[in-house]
Amino acid sequence: MSSKDIEKKFVGQPIFKQLIDFIPKNKFDILAQKHQTDRYYKSFSAWTQLVTMLFGVFSRCDSMGEICDGMLAMQGKLNHLGLSSSPAKSTAGDGLRERDNEFFKDFYFMLLKHFEPLLSVSRIDKISFDKLYIFDSTTIRLFSQIMKGVGRNPKGEGKKKGGIKAHVLLSLHSLIPEIVWMSAASKNDKDFLGQLKPLKGEIYVFDKGYVNYNYYFNWTEMGTFFVTRLNENANYEVIDQKAILERDAEMDGVLKDEIVSLKTDKGSLKARLITFKSLTTGKTNTFVSNLFNVAATTIAKLYKNRWEIEPFFKQLKQNFELKGFFSDSKEGIKTQVWRGRLVLL
Repeated sequence: MSSKDIEKKFVGQPIFKQLIDFIPKNKFDILAQKHQTDRYYKSFSAWTQLVTMLFGVFSRCDSMGEICDGMLAMQGKLNHLGLSSSPAKSTAGDGLRERDNEFFKDFYFMLLKHFEPLLSVSRIDKISFDKLYIFDSTTIRLFSQIMKGVGRNPKGEGKKKGGIKAHVLLSLHSLIPEIVWMSAASKNDKDFLGQLKPLKGEIYVFDKGYVNYNYYFNWTEMGTFFVTRLNENANYEVIDQKAILERDAEMDGVLKDEIVSLKTDKGSLKARLITFKSLTTGKTNTFVSNLFNVAATTIAKLYKNRWEIEPFFKQLKQNFELKGFFSDSKEGIKTQVWRGRLVLL
């Protein structure tokens, strides 16, 4: 290979440097100062930790030791990343274990706000709602000494599995997380509803694992809408029923369109009950919603789009090293989860 070819091959900045340059360093520094996150970490700043963790993602490293060894091999090339030297394994481990993950949580939402004008807004076919959100949870398996254990005790020498549960609210148009709440895997999904700050005109689509009719009552009072499935043991009374022609059922899949009164601790809640049979799978589901001025097929389609959150969870787990963790501490694990959200953004 000629010297001319070598010069061409190494023209420009490294790809990792170009990715790091997307981060608004000035805003990062302001946030770090606000949190006082570097107060006790003079040799391992928050910026060094961020670059180190991102290096681990893009280099597909399996441990903090592997990350630090990889960065040591690049010792003379780290200045362009804002680092004077590669971090020591023990220093990096201490920082990951002890630095408050709340800083990286706030950093994620700061980036979300910074890039908001650039985020894609793709309208779903035949659905024009602007404030449309889906939410669900995914469990990341850990060991019971890290987070609260769940499940049965294993046989033999195996360790009991525990986990951390990440509840995520996505805009259905951008598929970018706007709320992320982490809890022990054993915590009830319904507790996530208390983390929401619903506004008038918003539509939430979610599975029946989050059923809480008192919340539905409050949302309806404030003009917030919901679409979910009905629990088998729901207590309700049918007060009106729209006639469904046989040909419409065959063409659209709508078997029933009823107005019901749901029993809640706060009183009766008027809602819409849609019984829908999928024309592709033949499966029948019953949806409940407080949307009265849309077609029954629109409610079914809204719920169908809830499944858009599953590819997001799959991408997070497969691509961003959440099967193995660089730390066995709560702060380190949560920081790594926030780092995965950051890369997805």
